[in-house]
Amino acid sequence: MNAIELLETQHEEVKSLFDRIEKANGEARRQLFEEIADHLAVHSAIEEKHFYPATRAARTEELLQQAVEEHLSVKRIVADLLEMDPGEAQFETKIAVLKEQVEHHVGEEEGELFPEVRKLLSEDELEDLGVVMEDLADELEEMGLPRAAVPAETGEAAPLE
Repeated sequence: MNAIELLETQHEEVKSLFDRIEKANGEARRQLFEEIADHLAVHSAIEEKHFYPATRAARTEELLQQAVEEHLSVKRIVADLLEMDPGEAQFETKIAVLKEQVEHHVGEEEGELFPEVRKLLSEDELEDLGVVMEDLADELEEMGLPRAAVPAETGEAAPLE
């Protein structure tokens, strides 16, 4: 799967989880949030470690700078939610804000960044990048609880290296 297809698939998975969490209560709500948090942790890691550095160019620089700042904002909300009980009044509000921020980020990636990346990288390069990203995603998932790393990543935006 090429890198963009991988990221778009992950976007759809998280969208589905957000749809499900809106209808859930109690422990099911907590479990769905933890799934969302794990998905977002893996997604941001593979973007920050591989996709963004590989697609950094003059025409993507501003989009990438904005993307890592959006990741930081999402990580901060996830870190807050990890400390909360689903029964707390603010939990639902923070989930709504998280969903809104993720939807905005996805919209910018799919509408602006990905079209630029398709011009920048060949199909073979996107395939190779997708393999590296899938390997890291698999590794993070096998280690278990990817969300556990999020609170330590809330100090500043990831560097674009």
